[in-house]
Amino acid sequence: MKQFMQAGAVCLVGALLAACAHNSPYEPADPLEVVNRPIFAFNQTADKYVLRPVTLGYVAVVPSPVRGSVSNFFDNLTYPTVIINDLLQAKFVQSGKDLTRLLLNTTFGLAGFFDPATMVGLHKNDEDLGQTLGHWGVGEGWYLMLPLLGPSTNRDLVGLVGDNWTGPLQYVEELDTTDRIVIFAAQSVDNRSHLLDLDSLLAQQLDPYLFVRTAYLQSRLNDIYDGNVPDDLLDLGLPE
Repeated sequence: MKQFMQAGAVCLVGALLAACAHNSPYEPADPLEVVNRPIFAFNQTADKYVLRPVTLGYVAVVPSPVRGSVSNFFDNLTYPTVIINDLLQAKFVQSGKDLTRLLLNTTFGLAGFFDPATMVGLHKNDEDLGQTLGHWGVGEGWYLMLPLLGPSTNRDLVGLVGDNWTGPLQYVEELDTTDRIVIFAAQSVDNRSHLLDLDSLLAQQLDPYLFVRTAYLQSRLNDIYDGNVPDDLLDLGLPE
């Protein structure tokens, strides 16, 4: 019953967002900026003193091939979400390929630690419920900065909650809260390791908050339109 109530709440919020228009990344709806900026500063501090040092230690100690296998494992673990959102976006051919990729990597790839699927031409896709909502015309709503989780929007927050129910770990009853926190921390370190090269770029920005906001919204538009963003969305609000 609880799951149905949560799913209903997600659907309700999604319906409310349906009236929102897509905005340009250069002119986003950010009425909570006065709140978002302090949260962004908190996230930056947490990253500086906790996540980044841990990640640097991880990269220094763990060989690159092993780190690659860890990334493969987490990608494979969350791949059912990709397949479900393929179907929700009516990408039926892609869903079949992604299902084949999941099965191949789970079996011959030893639970996903290896990636034979890519070797045979079944490349990884990235789909989530936020993209699915955007695909069917749901606007992003307000820009949000979430504590520890980083940038988001109303639409992507709804998607994040919904995607939680398509992940296999949601249904593993043997995992207690501590286990889930450990898995989340390990996945966070893995994700952070792929962003280390961007640290110097962020440090050069006069306003890192605006840079992250624009970069995130541009990336999400690109994801929703599979790299073919309409010119009117890109041109609207471009600085002269």
